[in-house]
This record gives sequence, structure tokens and C-alpha cells, in this order.
Amino acid sequence: MRTLIATAFVSLDGVIEAPGGEPGYRNSGWTFNDIEFDEAVYKIKGREQGEAAAMMMGRVSYQAFSPVWPDMTEEFSGYNAMPKYVVSTTLREQDLVSNWGEISVLRSLDEVAALKETEGGPIIIHGSATLNRNLSDARLIDRYHLLVFPVLLGAGKRLFSDADKDKQNLELVESESYANGIQKLVYDVVR
Repeated sequence: MRTLIATAFVSLDGVIEAPGGEPGYRNSGWTFNDIEFDEAVYKIKGREQGEAAAMMMGRVSYQAFSPVWPDMTEEFSGYNAMPKYVVSTTLREQDLVSNWGEISVLRSLDEVAALKETEGGPIIIHGSATLNRNLSDARLIDRYHLLVFPVLLGAGKRLFSDADKDKQNLELVESESYANGIQKLVYDVVR
């Protein structure tokens, strides 16, 4: 069975929208605006590329990443080489880029659950606020890699939904605090 890992830059109040400067959000770029850069914070990102066997994202993140990431050969060589899964009910096969390796479209959470049952290494989820919320609510996520930033953003797309559901326990398996106030928190979902 494959491990499904959600990785996210998240504000203290749970927002994950536009951390890197994506247009259309009033606090766009909040991960680097007014926060001192510390290279040690981002070591987990390099580690994720080495540990993951595949990448998953929703349609919106795919449409944001696919025109840019294939050309970022130095920063994303690991991600560019691995298979990608896009979860979407609307994306068409002819909408997929041809320069980003193997890309498969999954049409439902049932298809994600079936993929998890196959042989292979971990699958890492990038961006994809809606997908993350849906996968979490369906209890399909196995691990969270969170970089929690010392900011409150108020409105914005959140990592977790506000659905009324049963409690789900998490086990902290790794943590680190950095001088700039960022916290690295890695949780396994308790089954």
C-alpha cells in the first residue's frame, strides 16, 4: 500500500493559498514577505523529492505548475522525473502538457483510494487546497509535512475543511523550530 503525503506551507490560522506569489489572492507571497529566509527550513522540500515516488495535485495546481515546473530543472529535477497524478473531473487528456513526463488523470476519490492500494513508493500532494480537504475528509491522507508560518491571514483557502466529522488523531513524528518563527511539523495519521 502506498503512502499519501500532504505537504504544505500553512499559516497559523490554516491558510495555504498563494504562498509563493500566485496572483489573485490579497496576501499572495506570504511565505517570503516580511519573513527572514532560513535555508534550513526548506531542507524538507529537498528530502521530499528524494523520498517520493510520484506527485499528486488537483486541476488548479496542475494548471499553475505545468507551464513552469518542467523548465525548473535545477529546483525540481526529482519532481519533474516522477509520475504525476492529477485529480480532476474536468481536465481533459488533450489539456495535459507533453514535456513533464508521465501524467495520469484520476476522476474520483475512489480512483485515488485504488491507486493507494497499488505497489510503489510514497505519493506527495502539492498545492491543491480543495483536493487536500477532500482527501483528508475521506481519510485517505497518511502523513502531513507542514511548514507552519508565524502569520495570520484570515480569509483564504484552507488546508482542512470545516466538515463535521469524527476526530482523527495524529502522531507527531518530527518537529523543528527555526529562528524566523517557522515550525516544521510532520504528523502520521493514526489508523
